[in-house]
Amino acid sequence: MKLSDFDYTLPPELIAQEPIEPRDASRLLVLHRDTGQREHRIFRDIKGYLRPNDVLVLNQTRVIPARIYARKQETGGKAEILLLRHLQDNQWEAVVGGRRIVKGTTLELENSHITATIIGEGDEALRIVEFSEPITEYLTQAGDIPLPPYITKPLNNIERYQTVYAHAEGSAAAPTAGLHFTPELLIDIQRMGVKIAYCTLHVGLDTFGPVRVENIKEHKLHREYAQLSADDARLINEAKLAGGRVIAVGTTSTRTLETAAIRSAAFSTPHNDPSSVRRTLENIDDNMCGWRPVIAIEEETDLYITPGYRFRVVDALITNFHLPKTTLLMMISAFAGRELILETYQEAIEQRYRFYSFGDAMFIL
Repeated sequence: MKLSDFDYTLPPELIAQEPIEPRDASRLLVLHRDTGQREHRIFRDIKGYLRPNDVLVLNQTRVIPARIYARKQETGGKAEILLLRHLQDNQWEAVVGGRRIVKGTTLELENSHITATIIGEGDEALRIVEFSEPITEYLTQAGDIPLPPYITKPLNNIERYQTVYAHAEGSAAAPTAGLHFTPELLIDIQRMGVKIAYCTLHVGLDTFGPVRVENIKEHKLHREYAQLSADDARLINEAKLAGGRVIAVGTTSTRTLETAAIRSAAFSTPHNDPSSVRRTLENIDDNMCGWRPVIAIEEETDLYITPGYRFRVVDALITNFHLPKTTLLMMISAFAGRELILETYQEAIEQRYRFYSFGDAMFIL
């Protein structure tokens, strides 16, 4: 398929610049995949679509104040560092803005004696940065939460760009499907007999980087840290075996769950035949049909879900409205069908839904 197959035109005024209060007062477009039926609700109405033994899987990543400012040590030229992923010790993968900031350049962080040296270069502005000392305390004092570039209005309460259950620090962007939940709504959902499970996926470069190739098969996702505990994997599998549905809250939870299902398949291959594991991973869509249990994982995933992918564990998906020509739009097109998704997006535009990070939500059943 082509990148242009995932394009649509959005009126700029529908890009949400601030979140709705309270969180669960945002609108909810419910899409039934089997019939194509669409319903227009308020997010807190999602309780009416949940059943006992269902399990909601929430991404508990927390956005760190990952945007910091610096100057080139030699010239004093301005630079901006957007931390994406902690690698090891004091080394980070980052997007670095500024003129001619190449390997070997040393930056001095603003209002600090800490320096940052560029020790590696990737595509475009991607760099490997080594700091002169740990920067956790500096980030707390001087770092900014990196809001998406299409949000131009200052956010008065920066906690509104965190989910109410955000716990594991390390993300460069929020898992925005979860922004609609309040503590009270989650309690009500649990009282219905719905289970809550957690995973972690630290959102990285591909949230900021667009797809630049027309043949989408040529695009490669960058790796992002994903974790699912043994206890949460067990809860998910037990809910599924009890007749419940696995409902992923967001595309990040979806990637984590599907990665865990793929690892489950690889784990079941003969351990004395590494090539069989490799074949399972490379040809997963040919070798797997139907539901797969998930296993605990802690790894970096680059799972790239496009139309044609057969989902192994996710039965329903809560998500926001995504930018055109993005891997996120490709993923939900894989889940519900490209034509149905684009038709639904057009209806959402006509109904004046709010789009992107602070926008309204979809529940795809």
